[in-house]
Amino acid sequence: MDIRGAVVDLDGTVYRGGRLLDGAREGVEALRDGGIDCLFVTNNPTRSPEAYAERLGSLGLHVRPEQVCSAGSLTATYLAEHHATDDVFLIGSDGLREMVADADVRTTDDPDAADVVVTSHTYDFDYDDLTEGLWALDGADAFVGTDPDLTYPGEDGRDRPGSGAITRAVATVAERAPDHVLGKPSEETLDIVRERLGHPLDRCLVVGDRPDTDVALGKRGGMTTVLVLSGTTTRTDVDLDGETPRLVAPVEGDLDPDFVVDGLGDLPTVLHGVV
Repeated sequence: MDIRGAVVDLDGTVYRGGRLLDGAREGVEALRDGGIDCLFVTNNPTRSPEAYAERLGSLGLHVRPEQVCSAGSLTATYLAEHHATDDVFLIGSDGLREMVADADVRTTDDPDAADVVVTSHTYDFDYDDLTEGLWALDGADAFVGTDPDLTYPGEDGRDRPGSGAITRAVATVAERAPDHVLGKPSEETLDIVRERLGHPLDRCLVVGDRPDTDVALGKRGGMTTVLVLSGTTTRTDVDLDGETPRLVAPVEGDLDPDFVVDGLGDLPTVLHGVV
């Protein structure tokens, strides 16, 4: 198989917290040395592609903003395309608010005036946010989550609640499921991958630490999937004794990865088998 493009996750794959993971630089260099175009795709919605490119640069990886897609930038684009004239009530970080404002999307702090409710990760989420989210969904026409991640990997090795936890909290009290959840593995993310990489998806691979987002995105697009054990998924979550890797815990749908490696530094062993 001639691999020409790679979707690379960030949190738990390239870095964890503020620390570059062992072997991450070597893994990215192996992709580039093989002539494989990289697109870094993260479900973290709190920063813009420019901010992520700067962060990666500070860790020693030169990446251009157009080589990064975040759930936050995807959400801002989605709102501008589908809700350009609506008032958006947003529960989310300052970074997401800035991206939405830069996309010329109109927001409101009045839950009773909301046409669209957007829920996302914010460290400031509290009872008042939950209450106003409930009120906003009473009359809103649309309910959008930035991404489905219930947790994300912290630097200390323990997971932290993510956007999906906040979206589920609001959805539960309102007794209303989101109309749309963006980020991986959504079709909107797949469209960005097609556009940015410009290669047939069956000539691309996905590298990440989550079966329900990274592997699921690859399965949806017909890409080769590589699960790393440096983030949310650990060795106890996979069975490597058979001919092909298998997830131990039952999951909905086929989310067994094509390959499992400890981290990005082991990616050359995969590339030698598929390039």
